[in-house]
Amino acid sequence: MEFRTEIEMSPAHFRIGTDSRIMTVGSCFSEVIGSQLAENKIQCLCNPYGTVFNPSSIFKLISNSLQSQPVYKHLMVENSGIWQHYDYHSKFYADSREELEALLNPVNKKAQQFLRKANFLIITFGTAIVHQLKENSQIVANCHKAPSTNFKKEILSVKDIILRFRSMYEQLKMHNNKIKILLTVSPVRHTRETLQLNSVSKSILRTACYHIEQDFSDVHYFPSFEIMMDDLRDYRFYKSDMIHPNEQAEKYIFEKFSETYFTDDLNNFLREWHKVKMSLNHKPIQTNTPSHQKFLADLLEKLNGFSDRIDVSSEKAKVLSQLEAA
Repeated sequence: MEFRTEIEMSPAHFRIGTDSRIMTVGSCFSEVIGSQLAENKIQCLCNPYGTVFNPSSIFKLISNSLQSQPVYKHLMVENSGIWQHYDYHSKFYADSREELEALLNPVNKKAQQFLRKANFLIITFGTAIVHQLKENSQIVANCHKAPSTNFKKEILSVKDIILRFRSMYEQLKMHNNKIKILLTVSPVRHTRETLQLNSVSKSILRTACYHIEQDFSDVHYFPSFEIMMDDLRDYRFYKSDMIHPNEQAEKYIFEKFSETYFTDDLNNFLREWHKVKMSLNHKPIQTNTPSHQKFLADLLEKLNGFSDRIDVSSEKAKVLSQLEAA
């Protein structure tokens, strides 16, 4: 007897290998995917702009980076002596307009340099609901707790998302013709806008992804939203806020991701690396025993075996410090 409906994964036309370079951008689910890629030693620039939820802001940030556009000063905002930028996440802040500009321009430069050599760009859409500044009709990525009267709320249309994607795509291909794009819709629910509007928003995003995938041969859709909504489909897979997927759900979705896109070599490597990570996280009660010192020496040898494939300098330093401390 079946008690769940497992998502049938469509085969990908391209694969992620051990030497792939990947940039993730978008909602907090991009942070989840990106951090898991980085933890598994895959070259990844994870959400360089911070969490960005709507497609318009995502495409704008990527395009501006590619075109070496300086940060738009007119979109900087000051609140209680702290300066932030409407295009970027709230983690970027400074004491002055000049300091904020000096902080953000290198972010764009780093994204540009990475994208020029990247093999994959993973974009996660969070919501189609956007906030526009009334003074200039600019869509913002983050309201930064400014008065709600400063903004007008709108819902992007499918057509608008596709047009904005095409513009970004053409810019991207001018700088890196070989890059592939993976789209996904975040399974995180935006309950602040009500569940009713969240359903409207997610349906727009999913429809836009469908048409983009049909129109561009080097774009592929990964169904993280469907896996959460239709396969897991249970509140036990959510965190206590009943909005975000919990660690178990995130791990399951990442397993589906790796099965879909990773080469056999990469999956074999991940199995080996997982054992090493378990050893690195081991916390013994006694650290100065001969058996633990042998454990550390064996672990260091295993890390040396990986050093020709990945950067394990930080892991080796950690093990060496424990050996020297004994």
